[in-house]
Amino acid sequence: MSTKYLFAFISLALVAFMGLYFLVNPSYQKSLEAKYYYELGEYEHAYSLAGEAFSDDVYNRMASTVMAQSKTSIKYVKYIKQAKKFLLEINEIAQSKTISDAQRAKIKMMSVIVVDSYVKLAPSIITDKELVARAAKYHDDFEKLLAKVTK
Repeated sequence: MSTKYLFAFISLALVAFMGLYFLVNPSYQKSLEAKYYYELGEYEHAYSLAGEAFSDDVYNRMASTVMAQSKTSIKYVKYIKQAKKFLLEINEIAQSKTISDAQRAKIKMMSVIVVDSYVKLAPSIITDKELVARAAKYHDDFEKLLAKVTK
């Protein structure tokens, strides 16, 4: 009966030691902080912190994961910003009474860029669903616009 308690005590002590190591190790502290900023949607800051944590300890899988996910999310954010910028430019062109061939070609080129850039995005299971949905909506809108302009 005493060996049972001894085994349970050793197991509990080992788990406590591992938990303490996880909380005290600077690399894991940075990776936890990076995960926090990732969840807040501050992907640049999360990527930076995860990169620091990963450079401190290359075996820190949490830092590696957060760094990869932040990089993916940053790509989505840049895609959405570019699509918004192009949409504003297209709306300015659409406000004019007549659209020249050069303006039509510009609209077509911007649409092609947005549609082709979407293919390069690769979401994962962890990527923010709202971010993926917004990017998909812009992609669909620009595909429709490209179809109208190409006619």
